[in-house]
Amino acid sequence: MSERVEQEEIFSQVLRAGRRTYFFDVRATKADDYYLTVTESKKFTHDDGSFHYQKHKIYLYKEDFSDFQEMLGKATDYIISKKGSEVISERHQKDYKKAEETETTETLVEQTTESFTDVSFEDI
Repeated sequence: MSERVEQEEIFSQVLRAGRRTYFFDVRATKADDYYLTVTESKKFTHDDGSFHYQKHKIYLYKEDFSDFQEMLGKATDYIISKKGSEVISERHQKDYKKAEETETTETLVEQTTESFTDVSFEDI
């Protein structure tokens, strides 16, 4: 079995996004054709202060560029049309609660309040 050897980078761009970093690298095949690797690198910190990176990589070849670009566009357009471009997540907003969580909490409070009977200390 032959081990896959990474080819030298021809062109590279880096996108830093919080704990994640994305690398877009153009490389050359043995036949001197170009392909793209997209690598997501995510930093994890241990309790002792040491850290490690977890990496995920995809390879995109020219014959897939058009379809990939189309599918990526459709997926991102769908997300923006359904949820807008505002970022809402527990990581960005510590007090963010899903609508269902808020409704459930409010319902429990209402039920608890409704079942509570006023007792006067004068009755004792």
